[in-house]
Amino acid sequence: MIRAGDISAEEALQRLIDGNERFLKGETHLSGLPRETLTELARGQHPIATILGCSDSRVPPEWIFDAGLGELFVVRVAGNILSPEVAGSLQYAGAHLRTPLLVVLGHEGCGAIQAALETKDKGIRQHSRIQLLVDSILPNLPGLDPRLPLHVRLAQAVESNVRCTVRTILESPEGQARLAEGWMRIVGAIYELETGRVRILEPTETASLTPRP
Repeated sequence: MIRAGDISAEEALQRLIDGNERFLKGETHLSGLPRETLTELARGQHPIATILGCSDSRVPPEWIFDAGLGELFVVRVAGNILSPEVAGSLQYAGAHLRTPLLVVLGHEGCGAIQAALETKDKGIRQHSRIQLLVDSILPNLPGLDPRLPLHVRLAQAVESNVRCTVRTILESPEGQARLAEGWMRIVGAIYELETGRVRILEPTETASLTPRP
């Protein structure tokens, strides 16, 4: 079993890329674990990556990255938003588990993002606690052209939400500290519901997650 301290951020990302490729091809390695592996995991966890993802039942990170027990530290909340509680979990992963890679994972057709667009465009309000969540997404959706078709706006909003969350983490004191140490990488990604493919968001453009040459 590979431990966080034994792998770089680039190597961790490549493992996720390779796992998604296996998922797409129907060649996943998920199966029962030997008892000795469970015994080792009972002693402690050493995940290679942290995933901040949406709670949507169609987007389980362990499945779409073909990752086994102990490989991913997963934080899931509707709209993959950054709250104080979520930030605390991410800080724990970085400071204590030393995961070299943090992926903010959004997905196509996100219901939380769509609800935020409905509030932004039409003033539609959700139930009280849902609206609190929606309101936390709204600052991440600036400058969307209201003349565009809804599905286009939703896709843009999903990406904007991921990018803004990545930027917020990067600009936080904790994010700056981890980056200054030189061993951690933070990336954004989008899961395509219809294809099962994950694509990474580069700083200036979107590109598919494909293996390195």
